[in-house]
Amino acid sequence: MTYLPIAEHGLVGDLRTAALVGTDGRVSWFCAPRFDSPSVFGALVDAERGGDWELAPVCEVTARHQFYFPDTNILITRFLTEDGIVELQDFMPILRPHDDGHRQRLVRRVVNIRGEVRMRTRVRPCFDYGRDVPEVSEKDGRISFQGKEMRVCLDSSVTLDTGDGAATAAFDVTAGDTELFVLEVLDDVNGAVDHPAADAAEAQDLFDATVGFWRDWLSRSSYTGRWREMVHRSALTLKLLTHEPSGAIVAAPTLGLPERIGGERNWDYRHVWLRDAGFSLYALLRLGFTDEAEAFVGWLTDRVSDDRDGDLGPLRVMYSIDGDADLTEHELDHLEGYRGSRPVRLGNGAAEQLQLDVYGEVIDSIYLFDKYGKGISHASWASLCTMLGWLLDHWDQPDHGIWETRSGQRNHTFSRLMSWVAVERMVRVARRRGLPADLTRWTSVRDEIYGQIQEHGWNDEIGAFVQHCEPGGEPGTALDASLLLMPMVKFCSPTDPRFLSTVERIGDELVLDSLVFRYNPEEAPDGLDGSEGTFSLCSFWWVEALTRAGRTDDARLALEKMFTYANHVGLYAEQIGLTGEQLGNFPQAFTHLSLISAALNLDRALDT
Repeated sequence: MTYLPIAEHGLVGDLRTAALVGTDGRVSWFCAPRFDSPSVFGALVDAERGGDWELAPVCEVTARHQFYFPDTNILITRFLTEDGIVELQDFMPILRPHDDGHRQRLVRRVVNIRGEVRMRTRVRPCFDYGRDVPEVSEKDGRISFQGKEMRVCLDSSVTLDTGDGAATAAFDVTAGDTELFVLEVLDDVNGAVDHPAADAAEAQDLFDATVGFWRDWLSRSSYTGRWREMVHRSALTLKLLTHEPSGAIVAAPTLGLPERIGGERNWDYRHVWLRDAGFSLYALLRLGFTDEAEAFVGWLTDRVSDDRDGDLGPLRVMYSIDGDADLTEHELDHLEGYRGSRPVRLGNGAAEQLQLDVYGEVIDSIYLFDKYGKGISHASWASLCTMLGWLLDHWDQPDHGIWETRSGQRNHTFSRLMSWVAVERMVRVARRRGLPADLTRWTSVRDEIYGQIQEHGWNDEIGAFVQHCEPGGEPGTALDASLLLMPMVKFCSPTDPRFLSTVERIGDELVLDSLVFRYNPEEAPDGLDGSEGTFSLCSFWWVEALTRAGRTDDARLALEKMFTYANHVGLYAEQIGLTGEQLGNFPQAFTHLSLISAALNLDRALDT
């Protein structure tokens, strides 16, 4: 058992969960029935114990090609072999939006293109992150995998053998042949019952309906610019990371993928980061997808607590899909981790951190929804006022910052910046809509934050805005790529000499070609051992900063270079490593939304 490179995977899903399919035809990651449920197939973080689903030719494969069926999230893997050509079609059926009768199925079709090819398959689920080996049984050709708390059933057009906790088969396909495999999740929580096995005709209907769903959704995009393929693939990926029943948007569908091979920076990203989701809402709004924005605003409104006694305020950094803020972090010490990268963490301790910037990202996204979407309700405005009231009293305290460092709280300039955004946007909405507001206090605090950033977040010796804002002390010295967002959030002009100087300094110290480090850990220790790769979302922020600074030729070159770091189907993990490999959880919503923003703004600049 080996580990494919992280980039050698495509993603399929049904707006409830998702599965990673490797270019070798193996499903190595699949949690069900939700993104944050325990794994059914988890070989991505333990090749031996995790469980997987192999489906590939027996003979030598001379080449593999993987792509998406046009304008959909249906994944096609082609095997070119010495005996012929075989196509593997993977998808999770979606028949209609908000389908109350949705059945969760992973469909795999083997289609022979040329020649005669012998195939093999082994389906080996191992529930609960490899801790629950299911009992396997067969009845009337249907294979059942029964665990302690869930069951999945497998229907196949080929005869399967059972034994050693798996279902296996070897079969031949000749020109024109199609063989079908359908894995259905039958969990007791949803009260699911067995259904008749899918046949070839029904599988084609499912394929056609799923194609229709994705193409109908994508047809609502307003983007017609230069980078349509990359922007639309990013939009489709963001949609895949949306939990349709709740409106939540997860940061990534995986856990434990390392930011450095063999390192300890291995986190669980299957939660809703308010920061990521807020930026995602912005990207979707810019493309014209207002329904998703409306669903998320509804989810967010329910998250605001009236209890403001806690030090963390009315918002948490992240929540579960259901809105639970208790995401206690612990280690799955029975797993070896991707290529030996331990520990594999479940849950996320950053949920208990204070990160003041989330108030700015959330309020800014809702401001945009109010301006370009269907408008906010009275309940939403009341929730926003609750949030702002707490922030007005706490914006000037130390926090853990956007990068969730584990070295203690500091006065982060970016947190001050986004606190300013939160107040400024509330003032705008109140004035434009005539909504009730204490504008005298709001504008006074807004101006105080602005002054503190300009006076204490700027280091005159370095000639840049810096990571830490230290009122009453020596100015910080560490650079931070998050400050590239200053003109994007309208804090300053993109041609302000201070911002242009900051761009130059970041370019000198944090940028390698088009790749951008978020900060230098030697200058700004983050409490963790080891190094990390460049952050792809920061690389797209760099493109946007260059665009706004008027350096459109440089921005266009940087954007085109960043496109070369996408994987073969246009997906990005969180980071890019030393050799250009993708690192971290995959695919990451934050990276794809920053790609959309960078492309849209560069398009606009080039057209003016």
